[in-house]
Parts: sequence; structure tokens; C-alpha cells
Amino acid sequence: MTGAITSLRTWKRPPVLLKDPRWRWTILLGSAIYLVLAISSVEVNWFRVYEGLERGWKFIQGFLSPDFNSRWRDIQAGLIESLTMTLTSTVAGVLISVPIGLGAARNLAPLPVYTICRSIITLSRSFQEIIIAILLVAMFGFGPFAGFLTLTFASIGFLSKLLAEDIEDCDSAQIEAIRATGADWWQVINYAVQSQVMPRLIGLSLYRLDINFRESSVIGIVGAGGVGATLNTAIDRYEYDSAGAILIIIIAIVLVVEYSSSYIRRWAQ
Repeated sequence: MTGAITSLRTWKRPPVLLKDPRWRWTILLGSAIYLVLAISSVEVNWFRVYEGLERGWKFIQGFLSPDFNSRWRDIQAGLIESLTMTLTSTVAGVLISVPIGLGAARNLAPLPVYTICRSIITLSRSFQEIIIAILLVAMFGFGPFAGFLTLTFASIGFLSKLLAEDIEDCDSAQIEAIRATGADWWQVINYAVQSQVMPRLIGLSLYRLDINFRESSVIGIVGAGGVGATLNTAIDRYEYDSAGAILIIIIAIVLVVEYSSSYIRRWAQ
């Protein structure tokens, strides 16, 4: 008991990054001044904000009283496009990401292959989906094909990076044990790597499926097909009840995918 009291009395606060309090106060004051200047540089049209409150309230009223009937054909067509883009882009993204992820793992791939695969991942992760969608819509025109290419391109960077990191974190003892038996590269992948990363890959693929559906609603606004285009049209026409119906359907599908993916991830693990 005496030793515990002595240790409490002799405890000292760990050293801080800046020991001089003047530097700490200077940084805090400078941050506060920068924050005030940044906020003051934002030009706010308060009259437009006031007008927006009324439009926002109308949108909330439409969301609370959704209309599923008047534009159901358009909503149905948009949902089919979004679901088709989501499923096909996820499957294509997984199929392409697996070899790229293997090549981007430093413990499996030689340096030239590693450099090329990491460059592909970096390129895929450098652009937001909406930017890619704008470029692809300009190249291939309006429609779900541009959306499919956008989501596939984004899935490659997401899945390949995380898969490569999981492979690099694999148990090296298991890999070396398989190699010690005289196994070739493919056998090492099959017996040492696949068993360790497959549950994680299934979970990532399901998570990307969820992301792709939500992103399909966003890229549709710029003409890449999907239910986002229907939502944008409803808002432009001030049909807030139809827009509310579309948002409710999107939320419901995301919830179904979320709970389903959680169950499948637990089953795979």
C-alpha cells in the first residue's frame, strides 16, 4: 500500500511537444485568428439563406409525405439502372483488384510489378467518383455505361489498396512454411495467402457494394445513369414528394445491404 502511494506521489506528467507555454499560446492565438479570418472571407447572402429556409421546409414536407405513384415508372427504371451498375461494377472491380492487389503486396511481388500496381492504385484513388463520372460522361455520353466504368475504376483503387495491405500483414511464418515445401508462387498464394485474406476480401467486397450503390445515386446527377438522375429531375421540377420517395427507397436499400453484408461477413469469418 505504501509503495502504491509513493508511486502516485512520484508520478510526473509526460513531456509535452512544446515545453515553452509562450509557443503554445502563440499557436492557439494564431489558429483562432486564422479561423476568424477564414469565416469572415466566406460571402454569405443572408437573404438567399432566408429564401432557402422556405424551400428546405417544403422539401421536408415532401419527404414526410412521399409520393411513390406519380413517377413510379421513372423511379423503377432508375433503381434498376443503379442496382445493375452497382452489381456489375463491384464484380468487375473485384476481379480486376485481386491481381493488382497481389502485385501491390511487397512480400509477394518483385519491385517492377510492385511499382506498376501501386501506380495503378494511386491513379485510381487520386480522383473522386464525381470527377471521373464527369470525364466519362463527356467521353461516352449520358447513360449507365459511364456510371459502370466510374464505379469500377473507383472500386479498383479501394479494393486493391486494402487487399495489398492485408496481404502484407499476413503471417510470414505460414508463407515461409509453404515455400519450404518447394511450392511455386501460385501454390503459395493458394495455400498460404488465400486462407488468411479471403474473409477480409469478402467483407471488403460487400462494403464496396454498399458504397457503389450510394455513389450510383450521386454520379447520376451528372448524367451517369441510375436513380440519381431521377432524383435530380424531381428536385429540378420541385416535386419534393417524389424526391422524398426516392430518398426513402435509397435509405431502405442501403439498410438492407448493410444488414445483409454484416451477416455474410460474420458467416465468412
